[in-house]
Amino acid sequence: MQVFIGIILGFIIAIIVMIVTGFGQDYELITTIDELQKELKDNKDRLKNICADIGVDLDAQALERFELFASLLVEKNKVLNLTAITDPEGIAVKHFADSLTALRMIELNEGDRVIDVGTGGGFPGIPLLIARPEIELTMLDSTGKKLAFVSQSVEELGLSANVVHARAEEAGRGELRESFDFAVSRAVAAMNVLCEYCLPFVRVGGTFCAMKGAKGSEELGCAEKTIAVLGGETKKTESFILPDGGERVLINVKKISHTATKYPRPSAQISKKPLI
Repeated sequence: MQVFIGIILGFIIAIIVMIVTGFGQDYELITTIDELQKELKDNKDRLKNICADIGVDLDAQALERFELFASLLVEKNKVLNLTAITDPEGIAVKHFADSLTALRMIELNEGDRVIDVGTGGGFPGIPLLIARPEIELTMLDSTGKKLAFVSQSVEELGLSANVVHARAEEAGRGELRESFDFAVSRAVAAMNVLCEYCLPFVRVGGTFCAMKGAKGSEELGCAEKTIAVLGGETKKTESFILPDGGERVLINVKKISHTATKYPRPSAQISKKPLI
């Protein structure tokens, strides 16, 4: 009898432990969800404030899209090397806000044709599209897997863009040549090399916005001949500091004449013998 009672008591205690443990897990889950929601809200507020500081206003829909894009980026980055930056603040500052600084240099209006050369994981193209969904954006890259992510992200964000899988030096000799109002490119190559990749896409009267790091002004000094040869003229530069302390330089190059048909050259020539 005593053995039977002991078994019953043990069974009851086990049930109680399972219930308590379950409640603990539920409480922990609820706490985690609450913390996540707070973090997401904090990130949206942080991004909105940072962008306001650089002169870019984001509405509620844009902030929601940035939140979704951040989650898509982090999730995909688990299986595809898109970025080394995956913390929420880093994404907000070093990817989103940094991409949007192009709007300090160029004014994008409805129907403007914009090409992002070497978009990689969608930067600066997707942030610019979120902030200015009325533009006609083309994002070009030579890596198919990254472009698949870019295309999927644009669709899930409820936006529209043209995604082109090609090398810039080849696409710049085809039907996309001199057909864009703006070309933008971020952290792709040295300025004298980057110009030969990007300026052939820009129509006469259009603008190439190069988004460079701390050495941007130094690179520009070595690229002035390249810019002139390709039909461009430097109109404006701006240096500033991101909230994380990173130094940035924006370079505005106006297309004043047609690019000679021999440019862009093959990639090996561009890299080994830049126009300097």
